[in-house]
Parts: sequence; C-alpha cells; structure tokens
Amino acid sequence: MKEIELKMQGKIKRLTNQTFKFDERIHEGWFSAVYFLKTREIIQKYHADNVITMQFFQKEHAILCGTDEVIALIKTFAKNADELVIHSLKDGDKIKPFETVLTITGPYQNFGFLEGIIDGIFARRTSVATNVYNVVKAARKSGVQKPVIFMGDRDDHFTQQSGDGYAAYIGGSKAQATHAMNEWWGKKGMGTMPHALIQLFSGDVVEATKAYQAEFPEDELMALVDYNNDVIIDSLKVARAFGDELKGVRVDTSRTMVDQYFCRNPEVMGAFDPRGANPVLLFALREALDREGFNHVKIVATGGFNAKRIESYEEQGVPIDIYGVGGSLLKIHIGFTGDNVLLNGEHEAKAGRRFRNNPRLELVD
Repeated sequence: MKEIELKMQGKIKRLTNQTFKFDERIHEGWFSAVYFLKTREIIQKYHADNVITMQFFQKEHAILCGTDEVIALIKTFAKNADELVIHSLKDGDKIKPFETVLTITGPYQNFGFLEGIIDGIFARRTSVATNVYNVVKAARKSGVQKPVIFMGDRDDHFTQQSGDGYAAYIGGSKAQATHAMNEWWGKKGMGTMPHALIQLFSGDVVEATKAYQAEFPEDELMALVDYNNDVIIDSLKVARAFGDELKGVRVDTSRTMVDQYFCRNPEVMGAFDPRGANPVLLFALREALDREGFNHVKIVATGGFNAKRIESYEEQGVPIDIYGVGGSLLKIHIGFTGDNVLLNGEHEAKAGRRFRNNPRLELVD
C-alpha cells in the first residue's frame, strides 16, 4: 500500500523517505552549497551550544507543496533530528507573500547544511502545484470543471517526474502521462496514441485506431486526429468507423500549421489567427461531429496551453472537454528563502528580516 493511502486514511500524518527515496549522498553534503558545509564546521568548533530558528517563506500567492518531502529530508539527514523543533504548514495550503511556511529550531550544525536543498524542494514543488492549480481553475471558468491531463514528460529531465507528478496532483491534476508521475500518489499513467502510431500505419488514422482498440480494448477509445492536418475529415472518418465506441478525438495541431479546413473554407479567414488548435477550428469540429450524430464524442485539445490561453478559450465557450498541458506547468517561478531569525530565542537576523510567527503552523511530531 502506498504511503499516500495510509495518509488519506489518517494512519500516518506525513509521507516519509519510504516514498521519496532520497539520494544517500545528501548526508555527505554532496548537494549542499559548500559555504553551508564550511559554516557547519566553524560553528561546531566555536558556537556548538547556540540554538537558532530558521524560517522559510516566498513572495507570491501560491499553493504550497513540498512540506512532507522537506520534513522527511530533515528527519532522514539532520543530526539528532528528533531533538529539532519543526513547525510546518501542509501540502496544498494556500499561502500569501512572506508567510512563514516552515520553521526549524535547534543547533545550526545539525541541520543548517540542508537549507539550500529545502529551498529547492519548496521552489519546484510549489511552482508546479501553483501552475497546475491555476490551469485547473481556468478550466472550470465556464462553470464545469474540465479535466486537465499533466503531460510534462517531454519538458524536463525524467528524474523529476515523480515529484512533479505529486505536485501536479496537489495542484489538482489527477490524470498524468507516465507511471512515474503517479509513483508517489497514484497507480498508473494514462494516454492513448502518439503521432508515431499513425505514422507507422502510413498516416491512416482509422487503421491505427483499429489496431489500438484491438490491443487495448479496455481503454476508452480516443483517436489522435491532426496527423494529416485535417482534423475534421479525420475525426469524421474515425467517428463513422467506430460509432458509439469512439469516446473522443484529440487535436494537437502545431501552432505553426493552418488546418486544411481553412483551405477549403477561405471565406471564414481574415479576423483571427488560423494556426494551431484555434477556437474557430474547434467550433467547426464540434459542429461537424454533432451534425452527423456524434454528440457523444469528446474533444481533447493539447499543445501550447497555459492558464491564460485556457481562460480565454473558456470565456469564448470553445467546445473543449479535456485539456492536455505540458511545459507551461513546469515553469519554476516561485523562489523560497531560508533565514536564521532567532539566536537562543532572541531576535538576530540580517537587516530586513525578522521572525514572522504564523499561527497556522503545526508542530511536527
């Protein structure tokens, strides 16, 4: 049983290193800035009895993520970790600029070398969770929450997929492209067909879809329809071939391409950008499917979507049922800072920084 299930059942309060599987070299300081390691040596010799409080914050309105991971990091690698006093918010909490999200109190030499790693965990996880939250929020602007598929596998290093997938889950995406993205929180990745499958059937989307259905009959049948840059014609081909068995069509038209629909209907041109999976094309696709009685076929749109673009589409009522989003969700735009703000219980911090008590913080067992 995954730890996330135990947490949801109330049997554990936080995920642990059993989930995160940290690199053991963290203990050696391999991933810590060298000046933290040097400071640890100096303080151990000159001020080993001092007790400091380190606090962490950032400067945006955001969805916090990384608290379980950070606490597991401290408990795994800090010296005498059980003697440290830790207060923290929780993954998924909405946070404000400069709000304290975590404090650690104890001898600096026991945990100070982890400061930069903690900042990095918070920065990445919170950025991804916030990005996903904003996209999911935009995708319900019409009044109906439309699913958002997290498709970030090709936009970053593969080693980041498990953590990014968890952050996306915290942000609100429950459908993700790879098994690794689901590792910390779910079961398996999801997806249907790439352009490669259609290419291997010489561009015949119907034959490719038949083969897909034959090999994966338990899946909801979703056909990719932009391979030939003629999404309406190819959508109707697969709809006619599969009828009620076809659950959806995915439009992934490149933003450098103009679909063949506009070549056949030049009269609609002139007042909009005709490239990519644009609103005019998607309205025409919905109309064509409905005209032939394929009202049940959902439209999945992917390629270049972000919160702003989705919000615009939703405001226009563009008939998209599911969004697939990748690279925009992985932009790291929220930075965290760790500051030493108390020394032996008294204020001692660099100019401009001070201890910011946050009553929302919970004592970590």
